[in-house]
Amino acid sequence: MFVIGHRGARALEPENTLRALRRGMECAPYVEVDVRVSRDRHLVVIHDDAVDRTTNGTGAVGSLTLAELRNLDAGAGEQIPTLAEALDLVSRRGGGLVVEIKEPGSTVAVCAMLARVRPEPLIVASFHPEVFQSIIELLGDVATGLIYSRALEDPVQAARAAHASAIFPKFTRVTPGLVEAAHDAGLSVVPWTLNSEVEFARAVELGVDGFASDDPCRARDFLATHMAPRLRGESFM
Repeated sequence: MFVIGHRGARALEPENTLRALRRGMECAPYVEVDVRVSRDRHLVVIHDDAVDRTTNGTGAVGSLTLAELRNLDAGAGEQIPTLAEALDLVSRRGGGLVVEIKEPGSTVAVCAMLARVRPEPLIVASFHPEVFQSIIELLGDVATGLIYSRALEDPVQAARAAHASAIFPKFTRVTPGLVEAAHDAGLSVVPWTLNSEVEFARAVELGVDGFASDDPCRARDFLATHMAPRLRGESFM
């Protein structure tokens, strides 16, 4: 079972910053970033479609240029990183990366950048099932995860139809039956976002393949204490 540092290490450092990625990589085999597009078509790492919550600025990400975005304080003096900067950091440190495509229209540009600088291991995830065919065509044999929070009639079938190799459900959507059905279909199950020891223990009980946590260091320490060595995996597939 592996841990993904959600938005780097959101509980420990300003989310989706290089500082958060460095902290997350200290504790987890994967860190996760969200990608959006600036007004002048640069790929930037930020979760929300507006900068208001995570910076000292206001306005939609897509209405601001890269220079304007970089002028904002994303917390603790950090800037909003570009995807290129995040890829360079993770690649140099040798960690795994989960890239969430927030805007379907950015898929080609994101994949083009990942093709140039591709961390290993790499997972490309999205709420948008229509992006996965393009991801596979552009990147070849890459792990992909269909993210969802609302109830789906058949999440396993939805992932298979999208050509995803895993489901990334909100943790409250995970049941023993879902895990069994996904595994029977050859899909990994990677829920989000688990932050308490009660949730970590439940994940172990359910037999999920990995999970995202805002505090990957706490998650790592729990798994190291409560799981047998043979179960402490770090691979996605």
